[in-house]
Amino acid sequence: MTDSLMNTKEVRSLLDKVAGFDNSNGDERLKRIINRVVEDTFRIIEDFDISPDEFWSAMSYVTRLGQANEVGLLVPGLGIETFLDMRLDQAERKAGLEGGTPRTIEGPLYIAGAPLSKGEARLDDGTEQGEVVFMEGQVRDVDGKPVAGAIVDVWHANTLGGYSFFDPSQPKYNMRRRIETDAQGRYRFRSLLPAGYACPPEGHTQLLLDKLGRHGHRPAHIHFFVSAPGYRKLTTQINIDGDEYLHDDFAFATRDELIPEVRRIEDAAKVHAKGLNAPYAEITFDFVMHAESAAAPKTIVTREHAEAA
Repeated sequence: MTDSLMNTKEVRSLLDKVAGFDNSNGDERLKRIINRVVEDTFRIIEDFDISPDEFWSAMSYVTRLGQANEVGLLVPGLGIETFLDMRLDQAERKAGLEGGTPRTIEGPLYIAGAPLSKGEARLDDGTEQGEVVFMEGQVRDVDGKPVAGAIVDVWHANTLGGYSFFDPSQPKYNMRRRIETDAQGRYRFRSLLPAGYACPPEGHTQLLLDKLGRHGHRPAHIHFFVSAPGYRKLTTQINIDGDEYLHDDFAFATRDELIPEVRRIEDAAKVHAKGLNAPYAEITFDFVMHAESAAAPKTIVTREHAEAA
């Protein structure tokens, strides 16, 4: 724009004062970040001719989003959490770290402090009906060495797409456990195959998605943190093959390497050997971890998590 305010002395002076460039106190990096954020905001307002009504409507939206505790839902929905993962992937490649299990987003529904089991666990409490799944695998390093004593922290939705703690109808830590791998780096658990979920239809995240012409659905998936001393913490998830939204995840978390085969077991002898009366599913998935590296950014993310009371 030829009549842009952005290069005027008044606006440049305002931006400098907003960021504290006119004093020697404070955090210099934060000053540069705030300067960039505010300058880009000014430019958006000017370039799109945003009115005061539109601006304050946006501020009201951000306030309501926070009050509803949906920030962690909108961030992946806008691709920001995936972009953070892409930056970590890039940094690891530059540091020479190749291979390993792909990372993908944590999402907003982790709860700290799930019960710890040795080697194996059952995630459901037996009160819900659904398709039983047995999942197992090995944690190893990129050279194929088993990682004994690794912690596989697993959580997922129930058969209705709800997560315990956030869904008060579920028992404490339902579908959530931490499993310590055995001497061969192996873990196993029994649970129920989860359903996918959608953003609350009347919520603030879905309100914005509607304005963008987008849905708010996630495919069925199972989340994992995998950690061990001397290794880079892995944040990842697997998706359940065959889900309608498998390759149309509103949170952009699907990666082809994270879609394991789901084997349906119908043989009566095998069903009965598991103590079941109906067919069940099996999933095998190994986690491959990188050793810690000073050349790459840390993968332990400082982030607030709720704890079950």
